[in-house]
Amino acid sequence: MVKDNDTVIREFNELVNMTSAELESWLKEEQSQSSGWSKDDGSSETVGHESGRKIIEILNNNPNKDPEKYDEEDLQHMRKVVSYCKRHLAQEEKAKQNTDSKSYKSLKNWGHDPLKT
Repeated sequence: MVKDNDTVIREFNELVNMTSAELESWLKEEQSQSSGWSKDDGSSETVGHESGRKIIEILNNNPNKDPEKYDEEDLQHMRKVVSYCKRHLAQEEKAKQNTDSKSYKSLKNWGHDPLKT
């Protein structure tokens, strides 16, 4: 069953616990580029790294998190972020324990810092 937009927005804003500045800073670090699946376009960027850039855009375009200001493209990506973060948080306890793990780095690329609560 597909989640309604209100649920996706609420869960996105709960799961994405990094600010746009924190995420932007993280994505500039080399370690942010060393985890996750590479895109199929021949670039060296990972899917998660690209996602992080899109999350920054979403956060910057709507800093007050007004539900009416998200467009369909935003909602589509927010849905992916919620799905990814929930799935990996359920499977990857080590992301909270080991900041050198690919799980930790990958979740941060998707806007979730497992060490923040």
